[in-house]
Amino acid sequence: MKHPLRSHIEEIISLTDEEFEFVLEHFEQVTRRKHQFLVQEGEYVNKEYWIIKGCTKSYFLDDNGKEHILRFAMENYWITDYESFVKQVPSKIYIDCLEDCELLYISFENRDKLTAQMHKMERFWAKKSKLGRIALQSRILSLLKNSAKERYDLLLEQYPKLFQRVPKKLIASYLGVSRETLSRLGS
Repeated sequence: MKHPLRSHIEEIISLTDEEFEFVLEHFEQVTRRKHQFLVQEGEYVNKEYWIIKGCTKSYFLDDNGKEHILRFAMENYWITDYESFVKQVPSKIYIDCLEDCELLYISFENRDKLTAQMHKMERFWAKKSKLGRIALQSRILSLLKNSAKERYDLLLEQYPKLFQRVPKKLIASYLGVSRETLSRLGS
């Protein structure tokens, strides 16, 4: 059976067995329990995570302590605080496990070494970065131009399983609506 990370990478680039073993040497596997943090505000982030199994959320707390969810990440998603990871500045967000998670992570140093030694992986991450920017742009446009109902319908269409895995109050926060409004949208 093919390693799930290899299948994920080969959606963009092809790898020989030797190349994949070399890639895998740069990663570490970890497990985290539900409610454990991958990232906390104020810390310096040196790991980028790829989710084998589980679901996470990234969010920030405003000055009143209200949680604002930036994104959910499930199987085959990459997640970190990219500003902290790339610039090595304190994190502005939290990343929390919503379920027990199995993850692979690569350190900033190992990612740098890997891309320097294997240009295929540089192309892989460049493509993933472009796709991430497209998703972020789509999310911002949706928040700015779509009604709450349209945002709800789009999320349900794109990620139907998310509604079975994530509490409704978190989906409401992600959509920028109250829990009560979410209940009305879903009926």
